[in-house]
Amino acid sequence: MCQLLGMNCNTPTDICFSFAGFQARGGLTDVHRDGWGIAFFEGRGVRLFLDPQASSTSRVADLVRNYPIHSLNVIAHIRKATQGLVSLENTHPFQRELWGRHWVFAHNGNLHGFNPELFGQFTPVGQTDSERAFCYILEALRRRFPGGEPGRSQLFAAIRELAAEIGAHGEFNFLLSNGSCLFAHCASRLAYIVRQAPFARAHLKDQDVSVDFSELTSPDDRVAVVATTPLTDDESWTVMEPGSLQLFVDGAPVDMGPALTCPFVREDGAPANACAVPAAGA
Repeated sequence: MCQLLGMNCNTPTDICFSFAGFQARGGLTDVHRDGWGIAFFEGRGVRLFLDPQASSTSRVADLVRNYPIHSLNVIAHIRKATQGLVSLENTHPFQRELWGRHWVFAHNGNLHGFNPELFGQFTPVGQTDSERAFCYILEALRRRFPGGEPGRSQLFAAIRELAAEIGAHGEFNFLLSNGSCLFAHCASRLAYIVRQAPFARAHLKDQDVSVDFSELTSPDDRVAVVATTPLTDDESWTVMEPGSLQLFVDGAPVDMGPALTCPFVREDGAPANACAVPAAGA
């Protein structure tokens, strides 16, 4: 499966430590060699780095790893191709504009038979199911809220419904951000950790690298890191429930009410889906 990495903070923070472990999963400690990308929100702008090469050997990844870009929201992805060529246009994260904001999206999984008609301004450039799902989400949000961006509770409810609908077609783990918050959807596997005072040391699972966060942070800092599987081996990560949507704001998870969507489960080693695909027009 592809690898996801997200960060949401209450003060601009760099992701160099987490990215060091994440980068290794692209061909060094795991088999994902089909490209990688990372997006940093800075104010209302986005820095987006994409490379169809394996992250473990990518010079662009080395640049990002050693370049302390400070951001409130970050989304990164390491690809193991299932649909679409290994190419730049199929490399996550994907970026579009809606309601005067940049939106960034990355997906882990495989959607079967998901070919919605897209009539609006959001159409895929590449051939992936992931970009198609992203375009469908944004078009559905634009149609549902034609007057502009809704309140956060309405937005959460709409994204939760869309995650359940699309998730009926297969494995649909994703990260989504508009720069003000981070949505994390767990269909099968996703975990997070919130780092806040008192800060301690942490050691990466994929690299022999440690850091003492107490030396790098202030007492008021708070950072939430989301990953497909935990990045460190000496911290307590929270494993998300399959079939759930979580919102992160200012470095912490926020309870937005009903969060259940469509879990993706495996029985006897074979992938299966806990939700029935809705009939056309339903």
